[in-house]
Amino acid sequence: MIRVMLVDDHAVVRVGFRMLLADAGIDVVAEAGDGEAACQLYPTVRPDLVVMDLSMPGMGGIEAVRRLLAQDGRTRVLALSAYEDTAHPRRALRAGALGYLAKRSAPDELILAVKTVAGGERYVDRQTAQALAVSQADGRASPVDLLSGREFSVFIQLARGMSVAQIADNLKLSPSTVGTHLYHIKQKLGAGNQSELTLAALHWGLLDS
Repeated sequence: MIRVMLVDDHAVVRVGFRMLLADAGIDVVAEAGDGEAACQLYPTVRPDLVVMDLSMPGMGGIEAVRRLLAQDGRTRVLALSAYEDTAHPRRALRAGALGYLAKRSAPDELILAVKTVAGGERYVDRQTAQALAVSQADGRASPVDLLSGREFSVFIQLARGMSVAQIADNLKLSPSTVGTHLYHIKQKLGAGNQSELTLAALHWGLLDS
């Protein structure tokens, strides 16, 4: 039986996923409401697969994926997200996620994705895979692609209106380090302030509703 840890800040969503997985004979052995809790819980549970939502309070899903892989390079993660852009799936896969599934996907596809990634194979839902291929083929790169992984994490939290102090706490960085990232982000995106960063994130579809 596949052993899964669910990471999502919405308890109702976790209940729904747990029921779907149970019907398919997949065992949910642990749940976490944010990335910090997931990183703390993982070593004690050692699931076969982590199903990780990307939009969560605190460090966020992509940073959590990165930290889980730093703890254990054999960690298998299926990133699950409502984002419609190509930056989030690309970033999640670069961070080490083995699979990516849009939340708009059918329940049967969740089961297929879980089984595929738990088996050590890559899985990206068809619509997301097509969007990634098209964006690469026609050169429609977003300026956000210029950001490093850590800069992207800081950028998203800034765009959501968080302060430098809050981001430093979430990402376990010093405020001065966050400030340095902020300077580089503004330079790369041509933004003058936090409001302009938020507008840029909205324009590129990087903020969930």
